[in-house]
Amino acid sequence: MKLKIIILLSVFLLIPSLSEAQCAMCRAVLESEEGQSTAEGINDGIVYLMAIPYILVGALFYFVYRKMKNQG
Repeated sequence: MKLKIIILLSVFLLIPSLSEAQCAMCRAVLESEEGQSTAEGINDGIVYLMAIPYILVGALFYFVYRKMKNQG
């Protein structure tokens, strides 16, 4: 059980570094720029802002599941 949690956690931590998403307006502005460091920073910010709510909801469901399992 602990191994599954560790594997799942590492997958969730690696996904933001693999995905790169931008809105069309951000992409147009950042592609016109010479240095790509700002674009990479914007990508990372978007991914982290997207991932945090899912992590929080997942943690909430985990604690509810654990609480229900201990009562039964």
